[in-house]
Amino acid sequence: MKLAVVGGGSTYTPELIDGFARLRDTLPLTELVLVDPAADRLELVGGLARRIFAKQGHPGKIVTTGDPDAAVADADAVLLQLRVGGQAARQQDETWPLECGCVGQETTGAGGLAKALRTVPVVLDIAERVRRANPDAWIIDFTNPVGIVTRALLQAGHRAVGLCNVAIGFQRKFAALLGVAPSDVHLGHVGLNHLTWETSVRLGGPDGAEVLPELLAEHGDAIADDLRLPRPLLDRLGVVPSYYLRYFYAHDEVVRELRTKPSRAAEVAAMERELLRMYGDPGLDEKPELLAARGGAFYSEAAVDLAAALLGGGGSPVQVVNVRNDGTLPFLPDDAVIEAPARVDRRGAAPLPVPELDPLYTGLIAAVTAYEDLALEAALRGGRDRVFKALLSHPLIGQSAYADTLADQLIAHNREHLAWA
Repeated sequence: MKLAVVGGGSTYTPELIDGFARLRDTLPLTELVLVDPAADRLELVGGLARRIFAKQGHPGKIVTTGDPDAAVADADAVLLQLRVGGQAARQQDETWPLECGCVGQETTGAGGLAKALRTVPVVLDIAERVRRANPDAWIIDFTNPVGIVTRALLQAGHRAVGLCNVAIGFQRKFAALLGVAPSDVHLGHVGLNHLTWETSVRLGGPDGAEVLPELLAEHGDAIADDLRLPRPLLDRLGVVPSYYLRYFYAHDEVVRELRTKPSRAAEVAAMERELLRMYGDPGLDEKPELLAARGGAFYSEAAVDLAAALLGGGGSPVQVVNVRNDGTLPFLPDDAVIEAPARVDRRGAAPLPVPELDPLYTGLIAAVTAYEDLALEAALRGGRDRVFKALLSHPLIGQSAYADTLADQLIAHNREHLAWA
């Protein structure tokens, strides 16, 4: 079994490698190809990856290359984790929107749109290479903004499933709070990528005992602190929102914070420099503890589970993924991409039925889906007017003066990555 990782020079990659090594019975890889245009980073990451495999006795071969066509040739699955423009582009995404009093963030708002515009054309080019090399290969998208990128892939007819680590993160945290195995926790996770709520937490199976009220009553303070949201809000909602909902529920507070502290991009860039220095140590043969602070917790477990299910060798039959709506949320178009539990096998991912949602959630989901429609249109066809309309439609922007200013700034800061600009 051959798997290729596009963006294999990422400092995330050793987390993925560790999962492949530990879970080799679930996903028996014979060849893993890491592809990245940054040769220096790729050499450091590839060296550590081989040492991790060797230490854990994994027999698979790890290949590094800067050639995407060579990487995807004969691959059974291709995992996308690329970042167009690197941390420098992320730094811009997180700063210039603040000038308008709008949140600066890499997956939502104006910064998220900028990332989508840079990313979608590159991902579609890679996907075409995959299709030419092996039309039966699966594409697993971990590249943000996952919902928009996955929708672009599906609309172009690619065999693709989107993946995010928010759901598995909640599963592991709730399991620890409840003192049970993660496999015993089944989430009613629903919404869009980075716009989700846990509306149910059941033990033992999808039809097991509902414990969300108990979880909130006994551990609400810890959950609220982790989300950086007020405990009374969780009590009033009766659900657990994703931590990305803080950008919506406490927008102005977040903007004030972001204006007074270093950006997350700056923190990550400093972390990456240290991680790459560590990766160059020939004595290092395991993922360093610092990697946990980089983000992406449980990413490897989620990726292995999804790849194994899609390739038919194992994996959980039900997983939270980003998948075509197809009537699951009746207030959205069928071709919208939602994040929800789905049955996953060789044929792909099919979302399971979702209980009727409160208008408090459906309204925001519908609004952000409309934004994603316009964002994808701007990413595919370009043009300042399409950028403006996408910004104007976003619930975190919504004012024409802001949308005009942000459109100009987005284009100015991303011109080198926009073929039409």
